[in-house]
Amino acid sequence: MGYRKILATGMLCLVLSLILTHPAAIASQEDMMAQLVKGNTQFALDLYGVLRQETGNLFFSPYSISTALAMTYAGARSETAQQMAETLHFAEDQKAVHPAFAALAEHFREIQTAGNVALSVANALWIQQDFALRESFLELIEQYYEAGLFQVNFREAYEEVRQRINAWVEKQTQDKIQNLLAPGTLSALTRLVLTNAIYFKGNWAIEFEEKFTKQEPFWMTPQQSVDVPLMYQENLFKYGEDETMQILQMPYVGEELSLVVLLPKERDGLPALEAALTPERLRQSVSSMTLRKVQVFLPKFKLTSQCNLSDVLKALGMDAAFSDEADFSGMDPEKRLNISEVIHKAFVEVNEEGTEAAAATAVVVGVTSVRDPEPVPVFRADHPFLFLIHDAQTGSLLFLGRMANPAA
Repeated sequence: MGYRKILATGMLCLVLSLILTHPAAIASQEDMMAQLVKGNTQFALDLYGVLRQETGNLFFSPYSISTALAMTYAGARSETAQQMAETLHFAEDQKAVHPAFAALAEHFREIQTAGNVALSVANALWIQQDFALRESFLELIEQYYEAGLFQVNFREAYEEVRQRINAWVEKQTQDKIQNLLAPGTLSALTRLVLTNAIYFKGNWAIEFEEKFTKQEPFWMTPQQSVDVPLMYQENLFKYGEDETMQILQMPYVGEELSLVVLLPKERDGLPALEAALTPERLRQSVSSMTLRKVQVFLPKFKLTSQCNLSDVLKALGMDAAFSDEADFSGMDPEKRLNISEVIHKAFVEVNEEGTEAAAATAVVVGVTSVRDPEPVPVFRADHPFLFLIHDAQTGSLLFLGRMANPAA
């Protein structure tokens, strides 16, 4: 039988090309990581605030984007670095940023090693073979990001390099992200490409049974619907609600990572929920959930989302990095580099299939938990909602998305 699972992958690529024309002390590694996660969450919602202006489904990996930009930030100086720090909500002291990313990556490796879910992160630098970058920059990237370093020939064979990078991406994401770099993305002037790939596959801790999945209407608007497979189960989950939304947390095996769904109470309530979403409201909503029996209706869905983030990052205040005056002298002493493209692609699939181990875990939880005397709430995700995959221990957002039409 198949595995009941969620699959999610994210991929970010930065292309840097030739240009033609004292800090507050942070007490511990845990504090640095907490500050990083807080900043990454704010950046994720800032980014979402711009991307949500487009209609339809949306899915991206804030962690992937922040990681690739952090590697670039390592080489930024002066106004370029200042704008990047402000936009990405990084500490201006780079000594507080890169060790925190390393600590967070180590935490995710521990989750992978535990074996409950598949979670892998990979970084790589693709460097023009005769282009000299500062040794200190390369050492930092290798030390804190464990990035593979590949010497390539953009000048004479940029199309071959593009295909090689795409092949690396496909391998790192189990073939879920294909053709990240379209023809024409690279050129003879490209000197450096930074890539980050993240792959996640998790089995639900409490499974959906396929026999309960039925074709039901999903209301894209109060007047317009489309029939989609709607999964169903009644079980114990962390749940909360306020006057405008319901929130549900569904853990994966091991309970290190969870899917959190934010569902407006009104069929047309998503725009208001999106506009009101802040890191503090998200934190409060997640922390206020309590374990109780819930009737859950959740659509099966699969989506791929791709976007060029260059204009988005400029709009958020990071325009210096893309200009002819960009200062990446931390990687290139001659200041010949700027960012030309920031390309992100992500894939997610949610369905009901499961393993026997997950079913056994569900039975144990069901038997040992106290009955809820209150009426069983119904969480019926049959209209547009927000969803995210987060790490319970650190609060880090690995993926964030909007489901507007599961049939799209």
